[in-house]
Amino acid sequence: MSHSAVSQAAAVSVSIGNERSLTRSVFKLCPVTFLEICLLDFLIASEFDLKPSFACVVSIFILQQNNSISFNTKPWSSSLALTQKTSTIRDAKRYSNTTLCMSVQQASSSKVNVSPVELEDPTDPPLNLYKPKDSYTAKIVSVERVVGPKAPGETCHIVIDHDGNLPYWEGQSYGVIPPGENPKKPGAPHNVRLYSIASTRYGDFFDGKTASLCVRRAVYYDPETGKEDPSKNGVCSNFLCDSKPGDKIQITGPSGKVMLLPENDPNATHIMIATGTGVAPYRGYLRRLFMENVPNYKFGGLAWLFLGVANTDSLLYDDEFSKYLKDHPDHFRFDKALSREEKNKKGGKMYVQDKIEEYSDEIFKLLDNGAHIYFCGLKGMMPGIQDTLKRVAEERGESWDAKLSQLRKNKQWHVEVY
Repeated sequence: MSHSAVSQAAAVSVSIGNERSLTRSVFKLCPVTFLEICLLDFLIASEFDLKPSFACVVSIFILQQNNSISFNTKPWSSSLALTQKTSTIRDAKRYSNTTLCMSVQQASSSKVNVSPVELEDPTDPPLNLYKPKDSYTAKIVSVERVVGPKAPGETCHIVIDHDGNLPYWEGQSYGVIPPGENPKKPGAPHNVRLYSIASTRYGDFFDGKTASLCVRRAVYYDPETGKEDPSKNGVCSNFLCDSKPGDKIQITGPSGKVMLLPENDPNATHIMIATGTGVAPYRGYLRRLFMENVPNYKFGGLAWLFLGVANTDSLLYDDEFSKYLKDHPDHFRFDKALSREEKNKKGGKMYVQDKIEEYSDEIFKLLDNGAHIYFCGLKGMMPGIQDTLKRVAEERGESWDAKLSQLRKNKQWHVEVY
């Protein structure tokens, strides 16, 4: 190969083994020399326990790439990112050299190939495959804080390994049974907590074996002392956010049909409204629409996301959404409402309903033309949104009650709040 400088390096995420961490090892690339090829060869061979000859092929393939490529949608400039380290050599050996080579090939394309494609075959969504009395034992793959230091509270992205035994569709939920005893029912397990799944049916590693959750740690502060009271903290959210790779987790489900992404019309409009972790199902939608090379489904419509959070540090999956906006400007729109940083037109805090009002004429026209509208987040978001929609409808000379009834009848109205 040529020993000239590489203009852009490749950011490669390789899925190997069930226990993967999100630690990233980043190596600066200068003009490529024989010494650097040997160094990269050694790093890949030792990292993934490959034969030196095969590692060399992978090394050369990576260094030949001229474009920034990434599974985690964070393109790197002038650097090489080798991600998703395995936690044990034993797990790494479960995956063949073919798997690694295929992963590198997938990363170099505009969309990522997914498997097994048989997940597309069922005509009905999987429902309640595992119930509370017969839950499924899965494993934690990784737990990553996904908000900045100035965000109020902590939110984590949690990847769970179900080994392909707990399939789901985008928009469904898993139930989690935290360990320990139910204080209200001595001797009985805790009640099931439902969490919207934040990945597509293929998972974050595109192999159909994982699911991801977006969980905010529930912490209680005494209103008088202002101090945290651990005895009143959320049992399940703290269990999940404190989990370590390899920990076991009891899962039920999947459940839910109201938030399923309708795919009968690939040119449909989808208006998605969320507060905080309510963005979880939309991350799954958008990865399916814009990141994955899904057989027999090519999206040509409009996906419009409204996300309300406290501040910039609280934005969830912003890098992914921003990349879609850049790569698919004709098919994706993204509007944020930052309540602690922005003001609405009346000078008050900017909430998601204020953003809806800002674009109300356009939203109502899209709904009149058959657009689907989704709401996910804390149930406290709905009264303000409903009031805004009602006021806008009346200003247009319409009856909101009649319009809402028609939207529900047409199955355009999707709500999941908690």
